[in-house]
Amino acid sequence: MHVLLISTYDLGRQPFGLASAAAWLRQTGAEVTCVDVSVDPAPADEVIAGSKIVGFYVPMHTATRLAIPLAERVHRVNPGAHICFFGLYATTTEALLQELGAQTILSGEFEDGLLALYRRVSRGSAQSPVPTVSISVARQRFMKPDRRGLPPLRSYARLRVSEGEERIAGQTEASRGCKHLCRHCPVVPVYGGRFRVVDKAIVLSDIDQQVEEGARHITFGDPDFWNGPGHARAIVEELHRRHPDVTYDVTIKVEHLLRYARDLPLLRDTGCLFVTSAVESVDDQVLEILEKGHTRQDVIEVLRLFRKVGLSLTPTFVAFTPWTSVESYVDLLRFVDEHDLADRVAPIQLAIRLLVPARSRLLELRSFQELVGPLDRAALYHPWQHSDPRVDALQRELLARVSGARSPAEFLADAWKLAHATARREVVPLSGQRLGSRTFVPHITEPWYCCAEPPEHVVAVPVDHLNLRHPASQSDGSGVARPRSSS
Repeated sequence: MHVLLISTYDLGRQPFGLASAAAWLRQTGAEVTCVDVSVDPAPADEVIAGSKIVGFYVPMHTATRLAIPLAERVHRVNPGAHICFFGLYATTTEALLQELGAQTILSGEFEDGLLALYRRVSRGSAQSPVPTVSISVARQRFMKPDRRGLPPLRSYARLRVSEGEERIAGQTEASRGCKHLCRHCPVVPVYGGRFRVVDKAIVLSDIDQQVEEGARHITFGDPDFWNGPGHARAIVEELHRRHPDVTYDVTIKVEHLLRYARDLPLLRDTGCLFVTSAVESVDDQVLEILEKGHTRQDVIEVLRLFRKVGLSLTPTFVAFTPWTSVESYVDLLRFVDEHDLADRVAPIQLAIRLLVPARSRLLELRSFQELVGPLDRAALYHPWQHSDPRVDALQRELLARVSGARSPAEFLADAWKLAHATARREVVPLSGQRLGSRTFVPHITEPWYCCAEPPEHVVAVPVDHLNLRHPASQSDGSGVARPRSSS
């Protein structure tokens, strides 16, 4: 029986979710076709027509928005196909997905659910007037992802290590979920403070097969690599032993970077090029509302520790929230400048607007409920407007300028001038501005971020033109987002 698995976008990476799902289904006898429409052409009508199950992998909001027109097409071309959505965002939009014809919707540990679905369809017993909606955080025995049929790693975002050198990059997961409850995080409504580790042997075998394909750098896609610090230590030690020339990057909370500071030298010594951390804000009021578990001073201390150890921190931000003022935005830019982060913050990070999907923990706050509108079923989030129209206008203008930025440092300078103009304040020089002598910072050539409202032009792409190299933007390798037309 034929199963078609489709990914629309996974942050410029070869989609782990498709590879894992394919492994589970193929081991039970399924004929599986994997299509990543961020690189591949959209599947032909004959492929859709010949599929009993069509599964859409939706690990983030942008991927879900892009999947909707494809799901509508599948329903038209093959109304008898069993449409399934699986991934982190599947159950946050279940009502709309059911209207599109989805009969199975799976979040969390989705592999068991996909296998059960395949067996039901094989028996001819999958049709039901009531769609199956399941959030599973049950422990399951993972399998080595089967990456056959996916576009080669060289088709995806790469590691830029210098002005003239790029490396093929792979991606894997050592754990899923997160034991923290940050209010704005899309992981929380699904995992509710729980996380699941992937067997060390599975993680390493997945890395091995990507190294064989040419990967010289690995991104660990865990929401927080140090949710299980002992598990993480063992993996990076063995990774370095097996592949001493392969580098990697991880994502770790500020809170964990302080708690396990003794392990920072281990990261450095085993090939970690940089650590991404969701700083989100340097305003303690906003950090408290988001329940981030750290303060502005904690971020400063982490930066001090990283300088001492010789590691690179790549902070991410949600620069625009309902609590952001023009003055606090200027303060964020000043922080980036004074702490010499200009080359480590991609321009898109300074233009991101808070995304409020269905079931966000932010909606538990009565004060926040008064700030947002009802769920926009087309946009798949709760819209909000700032009480100061100047803030929304500033964000829109900055977002429009991202694609024209020549470097992160120059975008910072541009944002600094624009923010001062918005505040009607005289522009003072940036204290750390050294545009002529910047230090090159290694980075992945993919600056998009999963917790942001996507620009509307990104998700309004005609279904026949979904084969985008990067749905949100294309990086020129400097961390600057460049728009890409459909092809």
